[in-house]
Amino acid sequence: FDPRHYLGTHCYGFPKTGPHRLRFLLESVKDLRETLKKKGSTLVVRKGKPEDVVNDLITELGSVSAVAFHEEVKEI
Repeated sequence: FDPRHYLGTHCYGFPKTGPHRLRFLLESVKDLRETLKKKGSTLVVRKGKPEDVVNDLITELGSVSAVAFHEEVKEI
């Protein structure tokens, strides 16, 4: 979870993620983690700037052959 997604928008100061969306996201992540656990896998969840968190996670895991991500659409 990138803390920047929970701040106000650039132009108008409205929250990018309100309480209802945040609750939905948390419930969805929890459900995904439980589903993966039933299948013998897991889900790693971190809070922080992705450019820092991903680097730390790669270092922590040691052997990483690929990293996939998407870029947030920039505000106009």
